Amino acid sequence: MTADIRASALRTIATERTGLDTLHTALANGLGEPFAAAVELIRAASGRVVVTGMGKSGHVGRKLAATLASTGTPAHFVHPAEASHGDLGMVQPEDVVIALSWSGEAAELSAIVAYTRRFRVGLIALTANAESALGREADIALVIPKAEEACPNGLAPTTSTTMQIALGDALAIALLEARGFSRQDFFVYHPGGKLGAQLKTVESIMHRGEALPRVGLNTALPDVIAMISAKGFGCAIVTDLEGRLAGIVTDGDLRRKLGSGGPTALRARDVMSPSPRRIAPDALAVEALEMVNRLRITALVVADIGARPVGLVHVHDLLTLGVA
Repeated sequence: MTADIRASALRTIATERTGLDTLHTALANGLGEPFAAAVELIRAASGRVVVTGMGKSGHVGRKLAATLASTGTPAHFVHPAEASHGDLGMVQPEDVVIALSWSGEAAELSAIVAYTRRFRVGLIALTANAESALGREADIALVIPKAEEACPNGLAPTTSTTMQIALGDALAIALLEARGFSRQDFFVYHPGGKLGAQLKTVESIMHRGEALPRVGLNTALPDVIAMISAKGFGCAIVTDLEGRLAGIVTDGDLRRKLGSGGPTALRARDVMSPSPRRIAPDALAVEALEMVNRLRITALVVADIGARPVGLVHVHDLLTLGVA
């Protein structure tokens, strides 16, 4: 029984992969031109993208609208059955409508398609049937090549919806790249959760001002130890007379110096590690995490372009934030 289940899963994945290969080939050939035209139509529109579809195509459409909206292309989903009961008011002349229908003959789409034709709203079709009602009416028809469904009865939308999702993702990413949508732009729409945490900047999470364990090159060793204990970061930032970063004193530095019987009359400059690892304030929190993991350290000094320490990020801050 286990072998049969595993074989079924492998057949499903293989069938859907074949569908994606077919779509890939189509985009490299005839489908590429209308695809590029669809991207340009959406880019030129001053309004939103309105996505619609019925049944499984509708579920794919909701996902497409969410992906577009989260990657810099304002979008929302309108249920086609609700469109003729007032929701057509969600579609404005400056918008672009993307309608998904594998057959292109979903009766529920008729009202919204007619509305786009009456008010000259751009209409992009995602369909497998270029000669369908939807395919003929659309300004741009993205004709998805037909492929075998993974369903053994050839009925349940499986390969077809996978291909719709992939083509929708391709649209969203092409628009993202065309708009120059950056990681910081992405953070604006994803402030929550682990992804949002990773996209925060170091400056937004660092300790600063009076919280910094800052000492001078000539600070006496007992005072360095007191500073480390008082601030609780396990280190002290050493600066020169001009306030530039000169080094760092860690618990490990103290153990190495004092554990071997070193004199307590030492100064910060005598025990510090010069050229400590540092990071810029506008770096991402995930970059700070990569550095502390790779270098096996617990704290990073945040320094400006003049090498002046402006903050400190501790590994505990990254863990608490949820970056890891």
